Amino acid sequence: MSPAVQKESFPLGDRNGLRLSLLKRPAKDIGATILIADSPDLIVGVGIEAGTIHPDDRGLFSELFRVGTTPITRELARPDTLQISAALSYPGIIKALHYHFEQTDYWAPVSGMFQVVLCDLREDSRTHGVVNTLYVGILRPWRLKIPPGVGHGYKIVGTEPAVLVYLTDRFYNPKDEGRLAYNHPFLNYDWELQCK
Repeated sequence: MSPAVQKESFPLGDRNGLRLSLLKRPAKDIGATILIADSPDLIVGVGIEAGTIHPDDRGLFSELFRVGTTPITRELARPDTLQISAALSYPGIIKALHYHFEQTDYWAPVSGMFQVVLCDLREDSRTHGVVNTLYVGILRPWRLKIPPGVGHGYKIVGTEPAVLVYLTDRFYNPKDEGRLAYNHPFLNYDWELQCK
């Protein structure tokens, strides 16, 4: 029996019971593309919930979150620390890669289209090192739960600006946010147009 192959990793720290590291990915790609909410390729702990859009001749209406009542927000029991934020990004902009030791993010893209990248940085996770890509926004109104230890970022695809509304279960704390360059050589993520 051959010994286990050790993968090269980039350590990110150890806090709040989480030890995080970025595993070196050998090939430049976009990881597993997630096309269904219950995909077996989805990183452990990430939640997806389909949103509903109600259009009529005046425009549209969409509920973003029913905090505490849906599967992805059920554990949000402390409304005194809930923060709601919004970010507008222009076409082609890349915002990546962020991670937290304590904070859980809940994303609801409300306009435009996002190419979301998720990377499991948790050393004790069975999906450690797995990368997921999700295309979400006005054409696929998914809401996402991103737990601590899962790196996350996005690129705006298409020709229109995009708006992301997001909840966090804690107030913003810059000491809890880590960052990796979008082009980190260990991430080896392909941000180019896929032309599939």
